[in-house]
Amino acid sequence: MGEIKQLGMTDHGGFDLKIHAKTVIEDVRLGDSIAVNGTCLTVTNFDTHLGEFTVGLAPETLRKTSLSELEPRSLVNLERAIQPTGRMGGHFVQGHVDGTGEIVGKDVEGDSLWIKVKVDKSLLKYVVPKGFIAVDGTSLTVVDVFDEELCFNFMLVAYTQQKVVIP
Repeated sequence: MGEIKQLGMTDHGGFDLKIHAKTVIEDVRLGDSIAVNGTCLTVTNFDTHLGEFTVGLAPETLRKTSLSELEPRSLVNLERAIQPTGRMGGHFVQGHVDGTGEIVGKDVEGDSLWIKVKVDKSLLKYVVPKGFIAVDGTSLTVVDVFDEELCFNFMLVAYTQQKVVIP
């Protein structure tokens, strides 16, 4: 996980996002991809001593994601690009965001947490029960789809609740 240090317009007319996260930049290089809440972004600057890196945000990225809603001190999920020799743990996630949803329900069952998300009809047609979906970069298994409500749900076990920003 990382913490947002700064989000805003730059002198060159674009948008930059500065993130504090020591572990994810241990071996980073300019131009590397780091997924921020599931959005694949390019490292444009970094400082390993401060444990910070900067990524540029294109207007389309701001339109399609919830990154523009972040504020300083917001926590974000971070993931480095996988190396082809690494072990795969979870689902394949591209890091290219199709849209956003709204969490409309949270219900506790034992030590697990049900999350219900409402999305646009144009996105819901691609969501299938027992398929996978990435929410803020967290790869999850869809439990059910509710066509009439334009919603789907998933469940987070206790361990995952402590490791991601969704709860």
